[in-house]
Amino acid sequence: MSDHRDFPPSDNTEDDDAFLERELGLARRGIELVKMEGRVFLRFSGEVEYEGLRVPYRLVPARGVLAKPSKWRKMDLLARRALLEERTLEADLQRLHAETEEFVRDIAEDADEFGWDPMLFLDVLDELETSEPAEYVFQRISQRLTHAVEREEEERHAARTKESINLAEYPQSFEVASRMPRKFIALLGPTNSGKTHRAMEALAKAASGVYLAPLRLLALENYERLQAARPHGANGDPIKVSLITGEERRIAEGATHVASTVEMLDTKTPVEVAVIDEIQMLADRDRGAAWTTAVCGAPANVVYLVGAPEARRAIEALAERLEVPLEVHVLKRMAPLAMEPQAVRKLSNLRRGDAVIAFSRREVLMWRDMITEKGFSVATVYGNLSPEVRRAQAERFREGQADIVVGTDALAMGLNMPIARIVMTTAVKYNGYEEEEISAALARQIAGRAGRYGVHEEGFVAGYDDDTHYVMRSLMKEKIPPVAATGFAVAPSLEQLHRISAVTGETSLVKLLKRFVHNIDVPDGFFYPRITEEQNERAEWLDTLPLSVAEKFMLSLVPISSRVPVLQSAWEHWSLSLAKKRITRLQPHEHPQQLFMMNLQEVEDACRLYSAYAWLGYRLPEYFPSIELAQELAREASERVDSMLQQQNTAARKRGGGKATSGRREGKRGR
Repeated sequence: MSDHRDFPPSDNTEDDDAFLERELGLARRGIELVKMEGRVFLRFSGEVEYEGLRVPYRLVPARGVLAKPSKWRKMDLLARRALLEERTLEADLQRLHAETEEFVRDIAEDADEFGWDPMLFLDVLDELETSEPAEYVFQRISQRLTHAVEREEEERHAARTKESINLAEYPQSFEVASRMPRKFIALLGPTNSGKTHRAMEALAKAASGVYLAPLRLLALENYERLQAARPHGANGDPIKVSLITGEERRIAEGATHVASTVEMLDTKTPVEVAVIDEIQMLADRDRGAAWTTAVCGAPANVVYLVGAPEARRAIEALAERLEVPLEVHVLKRMAPLAMEPQAVRKLSNLRRGDAVIAFSRREVLMWRDMITEKGFSVATVYGNLSPEVRRAQAERFREGQADIVVGTDALAMGLNMPIARIVMTTAVKYNGYEEEEISAALARQIAGRAGRYGVHEEGFVAGYDDDTHYVMRSLMKEKIPPVAATGFAVAPSLEQLHRISAVTGETSLVKLLKRFVHNIDVPDGFFYPRITEEQNERAEWLDTLPLSVAEKFMLSLVPISSRVPVLQSAWEHWSLSLAKKRITRLQPHEHPQQLFMMNLQEVEDACRLYSAYAWLGYRLPEYFPSIELAQELAREASERVDSMLQQQNTAARKRGGGKATSGRREGKRGR
């Protein structure tokens, strides 16, 4: 070895490194000095032979990374030489060669088991340009082989899954509907066009029928509407009607009619007329599959499809595919709708009959307080409230006990109220991922609540501030895109998952759902498999418990929010109890004042918890037997929420001094 005093001085690092490589004979020994990926490192080359295989390699040894380039440049030649000599010992080369031999042998044996050429995995040992040490390269190649094995198995299972389920035949899976003569009547129009009224009249006159609602609130409203109807004139007997939702059953003996949520459709019992409300929800990301099921599976001679005009193309495509005759009626609004000339701008410019729209519970309560402090009485409606509370609040507005209603877009579906003007506090809404401008369809649906035929001859829309007013004016003019006429969502049924499980031997719910989405046969994409993100997330956790596929599938569908810690905790407790086959009973409130010690959010959450328990109870009464108590506790919680909202309303008015006069409120009723 030359003494460091023989090194020629240089200001160029590259020249110095080249000198060191020659001086130490690195190339002759199969060693490279490389600068890449923010590192200076060594790479050893060689060749392994194993049962006729010749496998060349260029790999970084365990101690091959020398320094970052900035640190390397600061080192003098003596320091660099010392480091290179230390890291290029013959023992280092032999150790890497032995490790590579062992790795090549393992991969070759594993590949041979499946009849694969091992070089498909080993050829990269000589091709990879990376600063990663050899052990990480070996791990990545092993993972590639593992994934290839999994893919091979997956392809076998996928083929079997495709053989077991073909979505082209999805409509034929509804045996009653597919065998009976059916006719579709589409009643399409904007809000306040009388379309639902016309469909419900036809349903009331029918000898038997079912009403399918998007919300429990709407099912309840039309349940009572059917009860009050007299199909055979004023002196006729009332209709015997049952209410069936996920959380509630009111079964009338000898019932001829049913009002239910769309997910609760009975596809086995034939009826004369079915009404499917809000048909445009075929396009809904999470619930659209329920409307696909209803259209394909409603066992009625006449099926009324009620909703927005943009659903027409989708309805026509479905009718053609199902070979069902279709009659389309497009209705117009009965009361005209117009933009106000300018924004509202001040709370004092609000008036009786206004509906003020925000997009979160927090914002709704904030606006409620600001408006009540101006002396108005306010009804409050938002999604977290139970249907009973929303209904009670709407009733206060309908009967004139509240001057203004403040709510989220929950107002846009179901609640019929005498709203004179819609006032938008914002046109931006959180979509579950980010804040974004609302769609023209949602803007139109909310705005359409203004102007109730027979109460207000004209409806008005305004933004509270100038920006929102401008956006709403633009959205009201925007053309609403039609609902897609293909790709109709189909959710997995328990029967389908059992079929996939039978042909693959799989019992993991996550994997069964994945196979349903990715492997079932979708010949032309007309029907398309879908599951929700929440169901998939729940399935991952449920797979850790000793539960049957049926139990996991049912628990994955419990209508309870995973974003609320107390509700998520209750769901986990129920799941764990079922896994241990323990009976879970509810207890009455230990203290009569228990609800009075909770804040508003806590009572709202309690109401949702009891409703979710009732949902479970109807499906597994042997393990969740307290169904009646759950409904009683839910009613008590709903009444408490309604009472608290009214108390808060009164308190806010007192803080504001109750300055709004009855004269102003009465005088501004219409506009």
